[in-house]
Amino acid sequence: MTQNTTDRRQFLAGSVGAAVALGLGQTAHSAAPQQKQEFFELRTYRIADAAKQKLVSDYLANALLPALKRQGIDRVGVFKEMDGKDDHSLYVLIPFKSLDQFSAVNDVLEKDAAYHKAAETFFALPNKSAAYSRIESRLMKAFSGMPVLEVPEGEGPHLFELRTYESSNANLARLKVDMFNSGEIDIMKNVKLSPVFFGEMLIGDDVPNLTYMLSGPNRKAHDEHWKGFINHPEWDRMKKMDKYKGTVSKITKWYLEPLSFSEIQ
Repeated sequence: MTQNTTDRRQFLAGSVGAAVALGLGQTAHSAAPQQKQEFFELRTYRIADAAKQKLVSDYLANALLPALKRQGIDRVGVFKEMDGKDDHSLYVLIPFKSLDQFSAVNDVLEKDAAYHKAAETFFALPNKSAAYSRIESRLMKAFSGMPVLEVPEGEGPHLFELRTYESSNANLARLKVDMFNSGEIDIMKNVKLSPVFFGEMLIGDDVPNLTYMLSGPNRKAHDEHWKGFINHPEWDRMKKMDKYKGTVSKITKWYLEPLSFSEIQ
């Protein structure tokens, strides 16, 4: 391991610790004992074309996901955009039981001979032929209202909607998390929007924000479920509450489909 790699890991560990400490101090629901909340890493592999997307896909399917499973990490989702014909990025969602599990991943991978064997060709690609330009990584903590990732029920592949809600300051972001924990999640489940996860962003772009994923059997059914949410009397009551007004400054969404080997279908 190089000194640069060691320094980078030490910096990441310190950043994660500071972010988590800040998040714990700002969480609205912290008094009552609850089920242990997972952490989620959302990786976006930025890829130039379909041929390179295939290279990354093969690496994920044959090397990374099997290695993560050997570490006891399951329910890993791999997705691509449905509407992004010119965007060949791949989205990888990895749930962790703890920050210790998250921080140990690379060290365990380094010692995993089967992983290195499976990734040998991928790692041998020269710089000018690199399969991806960069990996954008975000680290989130699950909401107390849905502390673990839930794989959609029924036969897949499902449609997935990834949504990010930005807030103009940290207090408003905390209030939006509180709104979800205080009933918005339950309404979504009631109208069959089938949430997969809700995450408070600890480290990533456009902080403060929260990010979550919904699922549906297809786009038409998913749109109908959204109509059910918008027209739900409890949602109508909650959105009119003064304390929740103006909590979201920007919404970004992506429609995703799982790759064939994704553990979330």
